[in-house]
Amino acid sequence: MALHFVIDPADVGDDAITLTGPEAHHAATVRRVRVGEDVTLGDGRGAWLTGRVRSVQAREVVVEVTGRGVVAAPVPRLVLVQALAKGDRDELAVQAATELGVDAIVPWQAARSVSRWEGVKRERGRQRWATIVREAAKQSHRAWIPEVTEPVTTSELARRAAASTLLVLEPTARRALARIDYGEGHDVVLVVGPEGGIAPDERQQLTDAGGIPVRLGGTVLRTSTAGPAALAVASVALGRW
Repeated sequence: MALHFVIDPADVGDDAITLTGPEAHHAATVRRVRVGEDVTLGDGRGAWLTGRVRSVQAREVVVEVTGRGVVAAPVPRLVLVQALAKGDRDELAVQAATELGVDAIVPWQAARSVSRWEGVKRERGRQRWATIVREAAKQSHRAWIPEVTEPVTTSELARRAAASTLLVLEPTARRALARIDYGEGHDVVLVVGPEGGIAPDERQQLTDAGGIPVRLGGTVLRTSTAGPAALAVASVALGRW
């Protein structure tokens, strides 16, 4: 499979595209592209280009565009609400979710989240997740790079239930995720709690707002694996896989 690189949306219409900065370094030094090699290019917003490498330098790689296309955004969107977690468990979830096809990621400051994004850490944490998402989307050759939103509180999350199918992952739930009716056109929002699960009062607040508690199976998954597993189930149910 051809190597894939992310370009600026402003460059999509050019006949020859010049990779610079980190993208050029990745192409020339890390992936060691060669003149004449076929590659693909995308702007992360649906544009999909094929091209052939014209020249390679350490800080500049020029690609001649040989074909253009547009990949439509998936409908309905699959959205992962990932509770902040200690260590790198939430980052592992974000990376895997991107590879599996998530369309948007929402950081959630849950009551039981050990990790806290406060002050300058709030934007720094979001940018860290956005960087992980960009790299994972590039590695998996995605035409659309998922959005990483601002962190939300439980009350803000509950308000999403009115305009989406809000599915709250809970190991003790009676309904299985594989047997849920996803509705028509609404975002499918998968809510994953932190270590120790979602606090009872938060779970009640989400269900009172219209959220549906669902389980994946008979075992309890880590916060780093529950979201990706749920995305796989939903992707099959929606015909995306």
